[in-house]
Amino acid sequence: MATAPEKLLLRLEWKVVRRLDGRLQGAHRTAHRGSGIDFTGLRPYGDGDDARHIDWNVTARLDEPHLRVFTEDRELTVWLVLDRSASMLAGRPGRGKHDVLAELALVLARLFGRGGNRVGALLFDTGMLRVVPPGTSRRHALRIGAELERTAGTARGGTTTDLAEMLDAAGRLARRRALVVVLSDFIGDGDWERSLQRLARRHEVVALRIVDTADDLLPEAGLIVVEDAETGEQLVVDSADPLLRVRFREAVDARDARLTAGMRRAGVPVHRVDTDRDLAEALVEVVARTRDRSP
Repeated sequence: MATAPEKLLLRLEWKVVRRLDGRLQGAHRTAHRGSGIDFTGLRPYGDGDDARHIDWNVTARLDEPHLRVFTEDRELTVWLVLDRSASMLAGRPGRGKHDVLAELALVLARLFGRGGNRVGALLFDTGMLRVVPPGTSRRHALRIGAELERTAGTARGGTTTDLAEMLDAAGRLARRRALVVVLSDFIGDGDWERSLQRLARRHEVVALRIVDTADDLLPEAGLIVVEDAETGEQLVVDSADPLLRVRFREAVDARDARLTAGMRRAGVPVHRVDTDRDLAEALVEVVARTRDRSP
């Protein structure tokens, strides 16, 4: 009998993967040149070239600096950094943020794996870390899905997501240069911008920000109980209070502005994926925007 991750992957392969197959491979052009293992020739040294690749014997013979050129590695190691914190439980049943994260993770693992790239996953909740080492097969994508199912709904209340700790954990895990895709709502605390900059200096980093309507809008429903998804703290508020609604909107705008500015300073593209958006359409847009940014 098929497991839940197998059923989900079958559905996603039919609805999403087939529509995206071929678009993702080669769509992400890293800013870093690979060193590879196959020597292909020599060329004169130019400004900005890596001096470590200078062939000193040829340089001495020709009295002009020359570089050794290698075939660039085409295969990537991809790390999916998956936020499993309490705020990711928000959203309507069956289409909450954690559901969309699981679908994105399965689709990306399958797409990258089909291209021969090795995909690993880091599942993070503050104080808890689970790692799925990199692999390539469909079975490996299912392994990531099974780990996501095992951790679904286990996020602990009472603590906020330490985004800095999550990004630092990714940096420790990805020892060789890699593509790091961070899937999170980016609701949390910690000096995450500095951690993101450290991560981006060594790796290509892409952020997929998963957003639900509840993150941005306060419903007009009179007196309601509002619970902080991260800390579990509850308050009774009048959702129709104009001042409260203005303050809520200002807080949302300020949060979004801080996130956008921090990502820009780190040189990391951030793509918004709404829970009510068609997943294939959202990923096609991500691929198109990634191509537009490529040099």
